[in-house]
Amino acid sequence: MKRDDLFKEIQNQGYECDILVIGGGATGLGVAVDAATRGYKVVLLEQNDFAKGTSSRSTKLVHGGVRYLQQGDIQMVIGALRERGRMSRNAPHLVKDMRFIIGNYKWWERPFYTIGLTLYDILAGKLGLGRSLPLSKKTLNKEIPCLKRNGLKGGVVYHDGQFDDARMAITLAQTAVDYKGICLNYVRVTGLLKDPSDKIYGVNAIDTLSGKLYLFKAKIVINATGVFVDEIMGMDNPGAKKKVRPSQGVHLVVDNKFLGGNSALMIPKTKDGRVLFCVPWHGKVILGTTDTPLDNPSLDPRPLDEEVDFILDQAGQYLDMKPTRADVLSAFAGLRPLAAPVHSDSKMTKEISRSHKIYKSKSGLLTITGGKWTTYREMAEETVNNAIEMGKLVPKECITKNLKLHGYSKNVNDSTWNYVYGSEAEKIVELIKEDKENAVFLHKDYTFTVAHIIWAVRTEMAETVEDVLARRVRALFLDAKAAIEMAPKVASVMAKEMNKSKEWEDQQIVDFTNLAKCFLLN
Repeated sequence: MKRDDLFKEIQNQGYECDILVIGGGATGLGVAVDAATRGYKVVLLEQNDFAKGTSSRSTKLVHGGVRYLQQGDIQMVIGALRERGRMSRNAPHLVKDMRFIIGNYKWWERPFYTIGLTLYDILAGKLGLGRSLPLSKKTLNKEIPCLKRNGLKGGVVYHDGQFDDARMAITLAQTAVDYKGICLNYVRVTGLLKDPSDKIYGVNAIDTLSGKLYLFKAKIVINATGVFVDEIMGMDNPGAKKKVRPSQGVHLVVDNKFLGGNSALMIPKTKDGRVLFCVPWHGKVILGTTDTPLDNPSLDPRPLDEEVDFILDQAGQYLDMKPTRADVLSAFAGLRPLAAPVHSDSKMTKEISRSHKIYKSKSGLLTITGGKWTTYREMAEETVNNAIEMGKLVPKECITKNLKLHGYSKNVNDSTWNYVYGSEAEKIVELIKEDKENAVFLHKDYTFTVAHIIWAVRTEMAETVEDVLARRVRALFLDAKAAIEMAPKVASVMAKEMNKSKEWEDQQIVDFTNLAKCFLLN
């Protein structure tokens, strides 16, 4: 999947397609996969890199939502659990079963949570990942050695999914291309094209890397830009009421020594009424998250000091070793595109629905917002069904419920980074065999190699050092300081591979270093 080759494809198609998708996050990529696998001509345009925003900054969970079960939103839980099972089945190399532990410090908690989580299992049905069971104090200490033991009476284990969000996004882009779809990063939509009757028939766009302008014609345009949907809706109708209330969720990454073992910890109720997770991920532990309403979205949101302090304080109440700011290897924030209530001015994000919403404008713009990674496929199916009707396309059945995604592999060894490539991991090994220089590690503490950079450029449309270190390999999210140390080598390899100048190489190092410093707390 090379960007230049996809641009050639567009020229061969004469810039016309059935469905044009704006936005290359979870939702937009899901729509592209659904449309392409049905046999429609689809073009997806992303203004930055795939999953640059919210879709690479999640808690890395594929879940039904235990909190929604507590709130009594059974239908949302059932739908999400069903999709969790499908996501695991369709991309087993990226989605895996994770054991989640709830430590109990009061006598009534173990039976209470066992009953509730058994209902969670029942709702999952045949697509469940494992049974919820009560655990003794002794067993609990083995599973999570660093859980605070003072007053611990036992616990409960339940099962949910864990995945790599940015890698899933790249996999979806590759899957869409496998089915003749066109997915382009760094192409920004600058305007909507309308006929004399005010109906949308395409978009104007610019390749932000080359400066070249494009015109794309489409039978239906879909706005799947997450927290930026209001910007596109404003192009259609400048007076449109805002449909999204951004909510910031912050995550902190610390060393695995703070948790120990391979199981995750779920803290069922923090002082703000949310749940808090401590989740093993690529050899580290993610702590999060928060729920802070914001007025204006941005591509690179920053954690607030009070959010960082909140997570450290709440996690510290349940862990033997209390993590401090100095222990945080990377801190990142993502913005949830919560669908705002139509008749409410409430700023409480808890009052805003986590379910998705679809809007249809008089001019024919189809907008999808809200939802979460777990339900991306279901959201895409519903969106394409609406697009077929609005765009008067020949109806074709959705096939994504049982679609094996690009790189599908049941048997992966997750002891090294290569497992995220699934069946293509062997090709990276071949790159290393071709040239011993490709086996060089980017950093002494991580298994990322030169071969991974080359693979990202040649097959995954990586255009910048940030693309590689943030989303093709996850160094920036795992250890920002180490990622800064890797940047010069990555820039050098990319410059050689892409035939770029020394000036480009130097500027890439500066740009990435400035970004990565924002992931550091000290």
